[in-house]
Amino acid sequence: MESALLQDFTADEVDALGSVMLHVRARPGQLLIREDDKSDWMMLLLSGTVDVGKRPVGATSQAPVQSEAARLAVLRAGAVLGEMSMLDGEPRFASCWALGDVEAAVLTREGVARLIAEQPGVGAKLLVKITQLLAQRLRNTSHQLMRHLKGER
Repeated sequence: MESALLQDFTADEVDALGSVMLHVRARPGQLLIREDDKSDWMMLLLSGTVDVGKRPVGATSQAPVQSEAARLAVLRAGAVLGEMSMLDGEPRFASCWALGDVEAAVLTREGVARLIAEQPGVGAKLLVKITQLLAQRLRNTSHQLMRHLKGER
């Protein structure tokens, strides 16, 4: 599995990061992240595919329904999800469902703090990588918005 998050990490640094993460599995259709929930963790997809969707505007149900959600993305192994809420503690922007069997590594805010305390260089490198990923996503979203405003698809 290749991941932009781990791209510049050595094997020892990946091991250090892995020591503060939890391994989880999900079945097809299982809800991994619920839109509007508050939480303090993110996931690194190790295997499988995840559907990211947003509840339609005006939806009356608080429960996310995959078939009704507006698809924002399909993420594959190596992708990171939930990092915004892990960093800022704000509610989740979208819901995520396993499209098949999924394995992921979960990193909590507490795990990041522990990593920074025990291995400051690795913790700093992780935060820089997350910041770079967020900057790239913001850049991509800005480009999509500009194309939309210009009437392109």
